[in-house]
Order: sequence, then C-alpha cells, then structure tokens
Amino acid sequence: MNKQQIQFLSNLCFALGFLSIIGSVMIWFSAGGQFGAPGMDAVADLKRAYAERFGIFVGLWAPTFMILSNRLHHYAEKR
Repeated sequence: MNKQQIQFLSNLCFALGFLSIIGSVMIWFSAGGQFGAPGMDAVADLKRAYAERFGIFVGLWAPTFMILSNRLHHYAEKR
C-alpha cells in the first residue's frame, strides 16, 4: 500500500469513529431509549434496556476506530 492509501484508511477510520458515536445515540433513540421513570411498563423497560446495551455496544467502536486512525496516520508518516 502506498502513502495515500494508508492516509485514506486513516481518515476513513477517523470518520467511522465519529459516526459510531452518532450511530450510538441514534440507535438508543430509535430502539426505544427514552427518559422516564422505570417500572411503569415492563415491555418499555425491556426495550429501554436493550436500547441502552446496543447503543453502548456501537458506541464502544469509536475508540477502536480512533486508535486505528492514529496508528495508520503514524505509519503513513513514516513511509
């Protein structure tokens, strides 16, 4: 791979890191995450718990993409 390709991958990973943060919030809202008092409805509580877990799962991709972006950037600079 040449320097431009590695730099492109670095930029792509950086963008994916931010998209995973935005995606995490969007998943949380669209999957039933909402503010409110727990215990009012069992089904709503289950949907809220699922949305929180799935949103956190997607949100944890951000550090991985950011680290990959950083490492690829440093690798491209050394070439």
